[in-house]
Amino acid sequence: MRKSLWWIAAVVAVVLGNGLALLAQATGSQPIYLDPKRPIEERIDDLMSRMTLKEKIGQLNLPCVYVDDLGKDIPSKREACKKFAAGTYTQEIGPGSGFFTLADEVLRGGNIREYAEYFNELQKIATTQTRLKIPVLQDEEGTHGAMYPGATVFPEGLAVGSSFNLDLIKSIYEAAAAESRSVGIHMLSTLVMELDRDPRLGRNEEAYTEDPYFYMRIGETVVHATQGTDLRAPDKVIAVLTDFPTQNTPAGGLERGAIEASDRSLRENDMLPWIGSITKAGGLGVMAGYPEVEDIPAHGSEKWMNNVLRQELGFQGVVESEGGGFSTLIYEHIVPTQKEAGALALKAGVDLNITYEPAYMGPLVESVEEGKVPMALVDRAVRRVLRLKFQLGLFENPYVDPDKAAEIVHSQANQDLALRAGREGIVLLKNDKGALPLKKSLKSVAVIGPADNLMNLLGDYSPKQVPQHVVSIVEGIKAKVGPQTKVTAVKGCTVLGDDKSHFAEAIRAAKNAEVAIVVVGENQGQNDIDEQKDPPTDGEGHDVASLDLTGVQEDLVRAVYETGTPTVVVLINGRPLSTRWTSEHVPAIVEAWRPGEKGGTAVADVLFGDYNPSGRLAITVPRHSGQLLAFYNYKPGKEFWMKQSWTRDRGYVDMPATPLYPFGHGLSYTSYEYSNLRITPNQIGTGGEATISVDVKNTGNRSGVETVQLYLRETYAPVSLPVKQLRGFEKVALDPGETKTVTLKLTPEDLQLLDIDMHWRVVPGDFEIMVGKSSDDILLKGILKVTP
Repeated sequence: MRKSLWWIAAVVAVVLGNGLALLAQATGSQPIYLDPKRPIEERIDDLMSRMTLKEKIGQLNLPCVYVDDLGKDIPSKREACKKFAAGTYTQEIGPGSGFFTLADEVLRGGNIREYAEYFNELQKIATTQTRLKIPVLQDEEGTHGAMYPGATVFPEGLAVGSSFNLDLIKSIYEAAAAESRSVGIHMLSTLVMELDRDPRLGRNEEAYTEDPYFYMRIGETVVHATQGTDLRAPDKVIAVLTDFPTQNTPAGGLERGAIEASDRSLRENDMLPWIGSITKAGGLGVMAGYPEVEDIPAHGSEKWMNNVLRQELGFQGVVESEGGGFSTLIYEHIVPTQKEAGALALKAGVDLNITYEPAYMGPLVESVEEGKVPMALVDRAVRRVLRLKFQLGLFENPYVDPDKAAEIVHSQANQDLALRAGREGIVLLKNDKGALPLKKSLKSVAVIGPADNLMNLLGDYSPKQVPQHVVSIVEGIKAKVGPQTKVTAVKGCTVLGDDKSHFAEAIRAAKNAEVAIVVVGENQGQNDIDEQKDPPTDGEGHDVASLDLTGVQEDLVRAVYETGTPTVVVLINGRPLSTRWTSEHVPAIVEAWRPGEKGGTAVADVLFGDYNPSGRLAITVPRHSGQLLAFYNYKPGKEFWMKQSWTRDRGYVDMPATPLYPFGHGLSYTSYEYSNLRITPNQIGTGGEATISVDVKNTGNRSGVETVQLYLRETYAPVSLPVKQLRGFEKVALDPGETKTVTLKLTPEDLQLLDIDMHWRVVPGDFEIMVGKSSDDILLKGILKVTP
C-alpha cells in the first residue's frame, strides 16, 4: 500500500512540475530558478520541483570522457559529449551533469580559443536545447596545473612540498585555477590530501609531504587559492580534494590495499589535511577513496563519507566517486551488483558518478521506482550538485571569452612561476667539499643517464599532449655554459632492464669530461613528447616493493664514479629513493623530484650556482624499504629501540635504523648560524599563546634562503605522543653577514593532543621547544610551561 501511495505522489509531483513549467512558458514569466535575484536555496527548490526522476539522476553523472562506455557507438567523443549534454545519448537518464577530463581527452594541439569555443558549444546545448536549461559542469585533473594541452605544467607533489613556501603554493594553484576557468573548466580534481607516508604506493607521487601539520597548512592554502571568496569569479574553480578519508598507507604498499589503521591514528594524522582544506578553508569537492577503511569500502562508508566528513568536518560540497569506484563494493564482496552498489553509495553520501558506471544510471532509476531507494536520497545528492552550479554563477553566465583564455593560459607570468617553483622544490642532499656549484667555464661536461626524458620532468597527471616546449636537463646545461664548453649526452642504460651494452660509451664520455652529471631516477610514463617510450615505474597504478634505483642505474653511477672524473648525481623521481651506495660515495647529489616544464632550466640553475638551493625534504628518505614506514614523527618506542637495541647502537642488525636523509633536510651554498632563542612568555595557560623567536645569521659569502623549522614535544602526557612534531616554519632571505629575527607563534591548536576519550585538548605540562635546520638537526632548545 505504501509503495502505491508513493507512486501516486511521484506522478503528481512530475505532472505538477511539468504543468508549472508549461504555465510559466505560456505566460512568459521567468521561472524562479532562473531569477538571479532569488536566494540560491529557493532557486534549487523551484528547479527540483520541476525535475523528473530521470532528469535528477542525469545530474548525478559527470563521466570521465576517456571511458569506453561513453561514445562506444559514436566515432567522435566530441559528438558523444554533445549528445550526453543534450540528454539524447541514452534513454536511461536525462541530460548529464557535465564531464570529467574532457579537456585532456578530446582537445588537442594547444589551440586555447578552440577549447573555449567547444566548452561554450556544450553550454549552449545544455542551456538552450534541454527542457530545464541546466548548464553543465566541467571537471579536470589539476594536481600540478590544469591537465589539458597547452596549460602550464608546474612541479608535482614532493617538489611543491619541498619548497616549504605557502606563498608559492598559493600562486601555483591560483594560476592553475585561472587557466582552468578561462577555458570553461569549473572543478580541479586530484588535489591530494593524503599523507605521503608509504612511498611504495605509486600514486603517492601526487602528495606533498609526510607531515600532518604541514599538510594541513598546504590544504588550507590550496583551497583558498583555487576557490577564493567568490566562485563566480572568472579565475576561480571548485577544489576537488582526494581521496577521502585516505589511501596513503595501503596493505603491502599496493594500490587499493586495505587501510589497516586505527580510528585514533586516522584522526590524529590523516584528518589534519582535511581539517585544513575543509574545516578551515571550505573546500567544496571531495573524491571518495578506493580502499576499505575499518572493513568498509569508502564508497559505502556512511561513517566516513557522511558522519565524519559532513557532520564533524563541516563539509558542504559534493562527493565524487573515484574512477570505477562503485566496483570496490563488488570486489570487496559487500554487494553483488552495480545496482546494489549504487544504492549503498548514495546512502553513504557519494553524490556524483564520474566513470559512467551503471550504479547511478538506469539501475538507480529502477531502485527508486521499486521503492528500494528513497527519493529523499536522490534529492539530497541532486541538491548538492545544483548548489555548486548556482554558486559558480553558471545559470547566469555559462560562457567564457576565448580571446581572454588565450591570453591567460601558459602566459609568460605562469611560465616564470613554473621556473620559480622548479627551483624552490630542488633539494641539495649532499655537497662534500663544495663540489657544487659548477663553473660555467668548464671545457667539457658529460650528461649521462636515462632519467632525462621530458615526461619524467613533468610527472603524473600531466596532459596527454604537451604542445609547449619542455626544457630538458641537457638543454638547460647547454644554456648555462659558454660556446667553448663541449656537452656530451649519453643515456648509458634504461630505467628498467639489465642492458649494460651502452656503459662503455658512458664511461668514455665521463673520462673525456671535466665533470660527469649522472641523471637517474624513475620513469613517469608515456605521452607524445618523448621519443623513448620506456615503461613507467612511478605514478598511479605503479607501486614498488623496493625504493632502490631500478635496473642497472646504480651500476651506471658506479661505473662513471670509478672513472675518477668528478661526479654529480641528479635524481629525477616522484618518490624518495634509497640510494645508499650513491650517498656514501658520490660527493654531490641533487634531488629534483618532478620539477615541471621548466625543470631542465631549474636544475641547471642549481648546478651552476645561478640559484642557491633552498628546498627542504618534505618527506623522510629511508635507507631501505624495509624501514617503512619511516616518517620522522614516530612514537617513543621506536626511539628507545634505536638508541638501546641491546648492545648495538642501531635499530637493525644489518643497517642503521636512521634515515638516509631526514625530514626537513636540505643544504645551501652558504651557511647559517642560529642563536638567541626566546620563548615569550615562557609560561601560559591552556588557552594561551606563545611566540618563539630566534636570530638567524648568514655566515657564508653568498646570499641564500634558510628554512627555520620549529618542532615541539610534550615531555609527559596521558597518551603516547610523537618524539617531535613540526609546528611552524619560515623561510628567511639573508645576504652575507646579515642577521634577521624569525618569530613563530604557538597557539592552543598547536599544543593540543587527542586524549584518551578521543577529545582534542591542551594538557598542562612542559613542552620542549626545538628549533633547527631539519628534524634531525636541532640547534636550539627551550621549555614552554603550560599550566591549568
